[in-house]
Amino acid sequence: MRVGFGVLGPVVAWDADGRAIALKGPRHRAVLARLIVARRRVVPVSRLVEDLWTEPPPGAVGAVRTFVSALRRALEPQRPPRTPARLLVTEGPGYALRADADAVDAWRFEQDVSAAAALPPDGALPRLEQALSRWRGPAYAEFADEDWARGERSRLAELRLHAVERQAEARLALGRAAEAVPDLEAHLAEHPRREAAWRALALALYRTGRQGDALAVLRRARTLLVEQLGLDPGPELRRLETDILDQAPHLAPATARGGAAAQVWAEAAAAYDRTVASGARARLESTVGLLRDLSMTGGGGLRTARQQRVAAVAAAEELGDPELTARVIGAYDVPAIWTRLDDPEQAASIVAAAERTLAALAAGPGVPGQGGPGVEPPGHGGPGHGEPAHETAGRESPGHGATGRDTPDHSAPGRAVTGRELPSRWVSGYEAVEPGPTGGAAPRHEAVRARLLATVAVESRGGRSERGRQAARQAEEIARRLDDPALLAFALNGVFMQTFDRAGLAPRRDATGAELIALSARHGLVAFEVLGHLIRLQARSALADFASADRHAAAADRLGERHERPLVSVFTEWYRALRLAATGQAAEAEAAYRDAATRLDGAGMPGLEHGLLPLALLCLRVEQGRPAPTDADLDWGPYAPWARPLVLLARDRPAEAAAALRAVPEPPRDLLLEALWCLTGRAAIAVGDRETMARAHTALAPAAAELAGAGSGLLTLGPVSRHLADLSDALRKR
Repeated sequence: MRVGFGVLGPVVAWDADGRAIALKGPRHRAVLARLIVARRRVVPVSRLVEDLWTEPPPGAVGAVRTFVSALRRALEPQRPPRTPARLLVTEGPGYALRADADAVDAWRFEQDVSAAAALPPDGALPRLEQALSRWRGPAYAEFADEDWARGERSRLAELRLHAVERQAEARLALGRAAEAVPDLEAHLAEHPRREAAWRALALALYRTGRQGDALAVLRRARTLLVEQLGLDPGPELRRLETDILDQAPHLAPATARGGAAAQVWAEAAAAYDRTVASGARARLESTVGLLRDLSMTGGGGLRTARQQRVAAVAAAEELGDPELTARVIGAYDVPAIWTRLDDPEQAASIVAAAERTLAALAAGPGVPGQGGPGVEPPGHGGPGHGEPAHETAGRESPGHGATGRDTPDHSAPGRAVTGRELPSRWVSGYEAVEPGPTGGAAPRHEAVRARLLATVAVESRGGRSERGRQAARQAEEIARRLDDPALLAFALNGVFMQTFDRAGLAPRRDATGAELIALSARHGLVAFEVLGHLIRLQARSALADFASADRHAAAADRLGERHERPLVSVFTEWYRALRLAATGQAAEAEAAYRDAATRLDGAGMPGLEHGLLPLALLCLRVEQGRPAPTDADLDWGPYAPWARPLVLLARDRPAEAAAALRAVPEPPRDLLLEALWCLTGRAAIAVGDRETMARAHTALAPAAAELAGAGSGLLTLGPVSRHLADLSDALRKR
């Protein structure tokens, strides 16, 4: 049974349905509260005795044990007799509460406030509102006078005051000044020494047209600070008073919501609305550009972008213009690093639309040399015609054309007319390129066709169809021939997503990442430069080259911070947890994994989030030789088939584990291919399934030089070579 705990008010516990759990008397609640304050650490019985009684009675230790037993019965009512507790555990000289990271309202409050600090105002505001809604009263309300609670109560109270002020700042930034006023007035009535709150209230009043009230608030603040503290107001309050008296332009709501950039945006958007007709096709293309940028903000932005992308493609198809549809589909070249789809149904609809559009373009007039969707034009290399230029493992391959040269290439289609580079929109394939003096010309739809093919490759990731790999090869070949850097970057993303047809391909993906970095840095393609660093982070981790992986994590973080890409740090934080796991720091790794999992909450990436934390912790246990976790409420998500045999073995049900193993499918062709095969192999060894052992050995053999699972950048099961050796030994013995 999943249990939640509340300390932001009176101390309570709730069951999975939100019903209060009876905790008996105040001493029981005190023990529970003291363990929550310890944050999963062990509290010795002697310390509990000291904290519960000023003068401990003779039977104090026994009383504490009685309180703990009663709490265990209340918190785990279905636990069989004489089985170890899983929540309130005995360790060494005392007890610890092993609550999940999101099981305590105070911990969730802190997570929300921390996450809000990294978000723009429109993302921060709902997170802060959610955080503040968790409070039911003063923290640890009934233990206000206890020394052991005093520090934690003060810390949480200060964090709450900070959250109230951050909430007001977010409302002001979003032009919602009127909403900020009542909360700030109530806040200052209780905490009149908060200068930041006085400033926010005065600014909110000014922005609602109440200049006189705003000045009166600043005078009240000055009087209070002088009379109670003997201090003059700080520089920010003094400066605000001067600005209000001068009616400084920067205090106006439009500029306060982001300065000059916000005003430019507002004026440009208004002009667009006035000028471009509501039904104009240009609006569809503009919308996709916005959705592309919106997706990189993460969270709600990413979810909205996915939904509206499908709607935009459907709207374009309804207009019956294949070229417009191709542009709408191909313009959404959002870099993708994770190989499990967030929304398989949506991805399938995008792939189907791309294939229909490829067919329509090939069937249309004036499209020489194209025989249908996915058909290579005569004379162009396809499958079996040699490896792409980027597939030299471990080397930063050239990112500027198939030859790798930076010197002008006058045979390139973008330079066919005059020998100089044409406008990028022409090289993107949205306009026909006329024949040059030699009579050569690029087919009209070549580049837009490559974008459709790259879309098919990216949105087909994790599957077993040859079509995705074929589309990736074709998109790459066209992009290299057209010498279009942005198109090549998108195509290489497709190549990366299709480089999982067997285990042991980390060196090839490493080369793709190296080319993406070089290409993107040269041409200012920031999003794909970040992608290149994340790909290399994954690949170098697989190859146990953590010094290089660290450098790529740091480079990705720098780019993410500079260019406002909040999702980058989600992946680098998971990488740092993997780093701890790979270096044998199991306890630190488990804590880091739990912290990293909180970053996925609301990140808008269910394909990454679902089941990942239990899988990472399972891998950590297997690597340590410990049994799988058996908690009934663990949500394994898509990884349940591979976890189930090991969970059943941990429950001492070998026959059921063997049956479950026989039903396990082959792992998807994605970043966790090696990890899932290793889990399958461990279960096969345990139940003596020779056929599955042999299959696992064959599948893993090409990855003998890699760390299992580390190519994901998220988790690991240690060297593949060790798993291969164990499989070989088991096969010989049987």
